[in-house]
Amino acid sequence: MKLAWSGVALLAAICPAAAQDIPTIDTEDASLGSASVGDGGFHPVLAADLRNGDFARGAYDDDDADLDRLPLHLQLGFAWDLRRNAEGKADTFLLFTSSNGFHAPVRDERTAPRAWYESNNALALVTSLTKDLRAGLAYTIKTSPNGVSATTHELSLTTVAAGKTGLGALQPGVAITWRPQGGGGLFTQLSVEPSIALSPREDSPELSFPARIGVGWSGFYQAGSANRTYGSMGAAYSHPFSAGGAKWRLRAEMLAIVRDTALRRLGDAGTSHMVVPLATLSLQLAY
Repeated sequence: MKLAWSGVALLAAICPAAAQDIPTIDTEDASLGSASVGDGGFHPVLAADLRNGDFARGAYDDDDADLDRLPLHLQLGFAWDLRRNAEGKADTFLLFTSSNGFHAPVRDERTAPRAWYESNNALALVTSLTKDLRAGLAYTIKTSPNGVSATTHELSLTTVAAGKTGLGALQPGVAITWRPQGGGGLFTQLSVEPSIALSPREDSPELSFPARIGVGWSGFYQAGSANRTYGSMGAAYSHPFSAGGAKWRLRAEMLAIVRDTALRRLGDAGTSHMVVPLATLSLQLAY
């Protein structure tokens, strides 16, 4: 652990504190986000989040929405600047993110390490098509170290627009995913997250309202599941701050996930509610 933090500190020294914005990728659904970082060409990103359950694209994913088990997810990744535009700003990036889930194992999770139930690893190439529009191609391998889930591979085309005014203020995003291994079908997702700055500062805390709708086509969720739909909406509070030469962001999010009748019956007993409350508290560090 000391060696890992020494490496992060070295990278912090290489990457001065002048602010810029890099893309990030959600390994679960390939949606694009962003993080504020210092100047430089290589940007480590670390994050941790605690949830009251685990649901992937609206479907049960090994943890029900209750307080019996609180899954912890740890993320480690980087963004590497590949190209800069005429203004000297990075506009093309290579991203890597590894998201790993841990929880208190149940009796059928017998393979060691029993608590490590999820490891999603994404590699993506993301470029700026315009000033406020980014697009990326991502390949994600989802594995289960304790064997509770099957391995899947996903190829995704993903875009997001972000700006201060007009359509960009809604932060609309689109992700299209196909599974070349471990399943079939196609998944499409549309997301928005309008936000309100709570102070006039550039690094102001924000209140935002994330919403998504996704459709799994031709048995994407499960063989024989046909076309299935889910949606989510809620509110989030984000508080950015700087410490130790790094950019930090604390985020608290509360969502209501709504599933169609067939999708809500795909999970184990206790997960068949049409509306599922999902709360997440996360902390992100980026250089």
